[in-house]
Amino acid sequence: MSAARKTSGAGAVVRVTSGNFIEMFDFFLFGFYATAIAKAFFPADSEYASLMLTFASFGVGFLMRPLGAVVLGAYIDRMGRRKGLLLTLSLMAVGTALVAFVPSYETIGLLAPTLVLLGRLLQGLSAGVELGGVSVYLAEIAPPGRQGFYVSWQSGSQQVAVIVSALLGYGLNQLLPRSELDAWGWRIPFFIGCLIIPGLFVIRRSLQETEAFLKSPHRPSFGEVLRGLVQHGRTVLFGTLLIVMTTVSFYLITVYTPTFGKSVLKLSTSDALIVTLAVGLSNLFWLPVMGALSDRIGRAPIMIATTLLALLTAYPAMSWLVASPSFAHMLEVELWLSFLYGSYNGATVVALTELIPPHIRTAGFSFAYSLATAIFGGFTPLVSTWLIEVTGNRAAPGLWVTMAAAISLGATLWLYGNGAGRHQDEEQGAVGA
Repeated sequence: MSAARKTSGAGAVVRVTSGNFIEMFDFFLFGFYATAIAKAFFPADSEYASLMLTFASFGVGFLMRPLGAVVLGAYIDRMGRRKGLLLTLSLMAVGTALVAFVPSYETIGLLAPTLVLLGRLLQGLSAGVELGGVSVYLAEIAPPGRQGFYVSWQSGSQQVAVIVSALLGYGLNQLLPRSELDAWGWRIPFFIGCLIIPGLFVIRRSLQETEAFLKSPHRPSFGEVLRGLVQHGRTVLFGTLLIVMTTVSFYLITVYTPTFGKSVLKLSTSDALIVTLAVGLSNLFWLPVMGALSDRIGRAPIMIATTLLALLTAYPAMSWLVASPSFAHMLEVELWLSFLYGSYNGATVVALTELIPPHIRTAGFSFAYSLATAIFGGFTPLVSTWLIEVTGNRAAPGLWVTMAAAISLGATLWLYGNGAGRHQDEEQGAVGA
């Protein structure tokens, strides 16, 4: 039995997904403490303007993702999955440390938001390929016919980060008065993230290279990867459209939920955190379940069904919630959206690994995912805040999800109507072999 095959179990999944944890841990904290971060680094004349600046800095990191996907993705496709995943973890660590330790605007002036923005850009660069690198690694070590279940744990690790972040936030909310939490307490979870990072390096260093990469007869150069992306541009484009639904729904139900609960529905901070915790647990349940189901019945049936459900229910559910806001109603709506996200993502992420040709798999997957996140998902908190402001409709974020579902449904129907299903059936037997 090869070394790579020995790692195709729970231990390998934990080691490779560890970096995903710190990425989502930091991104979620940034969204949850957006109001406090806005006051610390982006003071403005109004709360709306300050919050918009903060969400803009959150979103701008996503603009770096396509660049990271191409540059770092090409590095991984040439140098190996293991080396690339160690590099992305290093870049994410720098970004987390900057947010944790940079003094406020009041102390160092414009240097404060500049350094925070630099941290977001570095994290965006690394995140552009982290998800793709992890997904490809998991697909390549998975036993034949179990790629959906294995790859689902890439997203599953992010849900663990959401759960831990929500628990930390809830604990701090109980221990510290609001004034102290807004002044300095919000930094504590970021400090904890910095303490976790050395342990993640130790875990990830124990990764072995995948058997599929070691057996690959050719290591493409950067130029060859670029030419491959152009050659398979249509596949990458429709792969991007496939991901729109998953990235928009994810950032809505995790990063934006605490702000929506507190600022829009006027619920307590504790209520918003409990809902977010429940969403993380729900996501963690549905992702592997639906990933495994897609191994049995195929990717397309799940993807089509969940996008149709989102089209029919996302906006009505949000309208019902804002008409009668309460903790129970918010929990019900968010858990329904969590089911749609977990079901769609569980089938779609592995489908994307199967769509991209092996020699550009990391770069192609990462570029498609990063484009969707940069254009749609990463700006979901910003767009949601703006839509509510300009329309006066507090349910407007539901329209954003509806649009995302329509785009991804169209992409799914086009891809599977043009032979992607047959291609994926072949890949399901080959990727993990």
